[in-house]
Amino acid sequence: MKTLQDLATYLKNIDGKSYRLYKEITGRYSIDDYILSVDHVQGDPFAAPSSVSIHMPMAAADFPPETYKSRSREIALRDYMIRSFDEALSRHVHKNRGTGKSGEISIDTPGQEILERSAITIEDNQFIVRFTMALPGFGRRVAADNCIAMFTEDIPLIAASSLYHKNLDADTLTTHIETSENADHLRGQLKSRGLAAFAADGAILPRLTGIDDHPLDRDRAVAFSSPESVRVTFELLNGGSVTGMGIPEGVTLIAGGGYHGKSTLLKALERGIYNHLPGDGRELVVTRSDAVKIRGEEGRRVESVCITPFISNLPGGGDTDSFKTDNASGSTSQAAGIIEAVEMGAEVLLIDEDTSATNFMIRDHRMQELVAKDREPITPFIDRVSRLHTDMGISTILVMGGSGDYFDTADLVITMDHYLPSEVTAEAKDIARRIVTNRITEAVTPFPDLEPRMPDASSIDPSRGQKKVKVAPRTLHTISFGKHEIDLAAVEQLVHISQTRAIGDAMVLAKNFINDGASLVEIIDLVMGEIDKRGLTILPSYQKGFYAAFRKYELAAAFNRLRSLRVRSPGQGR
Repeated sequence: MKTLQDLATYLKNIDGKSYRLYKEITGRYSIDDYILSVDHVQGDPFAAPSSVSIHMPMAAADFPPETYKSRSREIALRDYMIRSFDEALSRHVHKNRGTGKSGEISIDTPGQEILERSAITIEDNQFIVRFTMALPGFGRRVAADNCIAMFTEDIPLIAASSLYHKNLDADTLTTHIETSENADHLRGQLKSRGLAAFAADGAILPRLTGIDDHPLDRDRAVAFSSPESVRVTFELLNGGSVTGMGIPEGVTLIAGGGYHGKSTLLKALERGIYNHLPGDGRELVVTRSDAVKIRGEEGRRVESVCITPFISNLPGGGDTDSFKTDNASGSTSQAAGIIEAVEMGAEVLLIDEDTSATNFMIRDHRMQELVAKDREPITPFIDRVSRLHTDMGISTILVMGGSGDYFDTADLVITMDHYLPSEVTAEAKDIARRIVTNRITEAVTPFPDLEPRMPDASSIDPSRGQKKVKVAPRTLHTISFGKHEIDLAAVEQLVHISQTRAIGDAMVLAKNFINDGASLVEIIDLVMGEIDKRGLTILPSYQKGFYAAFRKYELAAAFNRLRSLRVRSPGQGR
């Protein structure tokens, strides 16, 4: 195998020559007790950077076996190593080593959540560390001395300070792993305890700003404290026990005045499907993994979704059993979002009135008197929410500050006052008995069984121009997929662009499983099964290090928002 000295010799020989000669350095080089692999070389200084990986034997890294003895611990360990590698980059990398981005070294940088990532994986008793290097050049000429420094100085320093257990803070690593493992353990117990979510006493829910997900300073924030009547206790795997508010299955209403923390609590529960960093404030705020945030989404595409439980008898005779539109209203989009989540197996819905269509959520008695039911296609959510739980086992956590009619449907009512919750179910029920609205319940039909929707393979085309696959994330909430832009702005549980990147490439992988009889649910389950079995790196991109784990619900959301998608039900022809 070649050595770093061999690499340096070659680079000196091409100094000042055409940048394209860098292509020849593709291959593997031995460095001390690990291997450096140049996997893909960029074409010029302005192109996407080169893909590089380190193959570090686990025996050389020497992490104690207890740091990766379970899947939960392994993911947390890898996350910690990625963060350590990224921190080392800031200390050891010298940028501006030529034209464009010459000299930059990057790894997939995590946020506040601990997600499984492909930046570091364990394969064949090795840590494989994937990152990018912008090979230096002056114009389109090789800058050999700068490149040699990157390979012989920067990389060894970064690896030494981030990939060996002996060079890391053992106590900080242990805290990182145990914090993540505790969250997984808590989340895993929710269903058996009859809970949809849990928020620990002492949690810090407010964020620094609307665009900064770090916690609000503790001297400014109000620590969460559960009402006694809903306080529950869990034993942790690490560190004794924890108490906090257990939100039971059923219908939970979060009420209160504006700016008192209703949406802040729901946002924390929305992110509770993920584990969080030590010090984040939400480390022990956990929500069932099958919880999906639903909102109105005016203008979205809807393809053959049965919205009849919520909307029927459209003027002009529109088919709501297989509803299609290129420009959904707020109410039809929210109805479709719920059905699509139910189709994928969601058992907890998270809804905030602020991001909902008003006419979808409630139709009060006065409006019922003015507009008779036979002239109103919408059956509002208030008339379905209880049956969703009793008939289908689907719970709802709902922020509602504008309609007390929901008191009749709620199993639990929480009010937020200066960011502190109180349990007021009995008071709310008493108000409902004393102040009768005479509102008429409008849901008279049971929730129907949903027929499988089977995608047409030709409608999922990632090609553009002469490229068979042209897929990339534009932003956290936008995927460029072939000739189409997929808008995921309303898919609020995405937290990192590497999830979006993985979803786009998973849609390409899904084409391998589409056939005449396969439903969208079956196809997505097959994709998720392949990823579970073989890892994120099976996704079809040469930049294997920039993927983060996602759920089937977000993958389904991307398919459902692809404007070219066509599906049929078993009873329909093509």
